[in-house]
Amino acid sequence: MARSRRKFDSTENNERWLLTYADLITLLLAFFIVMYAMSQVDAKKFGKITEALSGVLKGGKSIINKGSADQIVGKGILNLGDLNIIQKQLKKKFDILGKNKEVQTEITERGLVVHIMESALFKEGSADLLSKTTDILDIIYEGIQGRPNHVRIEGHTDDRDIQSAVYPSNWELSTARATSVVRYFIENYDISADKLSALGYSEFRPIKPNNTIENRAKNRRVDIVILTMDLTLKEPSSQLYDLASNR
Repeated sequence: MARSRRKFDSTENNERWLLTYADLITLLLAFFIVMYAMSQVDAKKFGKITEALSGVLKGGKSIINKGSADQIVGKGILNLGDLNIIQKQLKKKFDILGKNKEVQTEITERGLVVHIMESALFKEGSADLLSKTTDILDIIYEGIQGRPNHVRIEGHTDDRDIQSAVYPSNWELSTARATSVVRYFIENYDISADKLSALGYSEFRPIKPNNTIENRAKNRRVDIVILTMDLTLKEPSSQLYDLASNR
């Protein structure tokens, strides 16, 4: 008896790949849904960031209220944009004042740093501000006025030992110089004291090797650092202590 042979159905075999393809598409869809859920996109915050960034690119100012949760999102880009604007304004004014050799600015990961050489602020070995320093400090205040960024004043010396009855070492001198600048801002302007801080680094943060007279002169300086909002939010604030004490 002849066996009946089953005919080969080419249509059925050729369409089996569609099942694998459909499974793959389903897995990809599930993957992207999970990724989207994990991203936790906040449309309101994204909109605020977009508006602020647009203002910065057009030369405007991005306004960030201290203590707001929205500060945390995208603050690095926005505040570097603000600091770049401040840097250009300060540089222009220092050039007009003829102080571009004694005062220099740079943008670092910490924020905007204004380097002021010793000769522009103090006599050698002294922490008393010279009368001619007011123009420089007044210009800097115009740059920080009304902004939420914390401002750190840092005193620096060269590596020579100081011989003074007032300042036993470069630690005391560098700290006293930073404090003098802080006191000037507080006494002459309506600026919150908790927005400022003073530090002395002695000779241990040089910007040039202490091997020539010119390099030592550059190391004897006061740095005014306008911190990014990332670092500003990490600074201690009296407002935080007030909130804690009211609990």
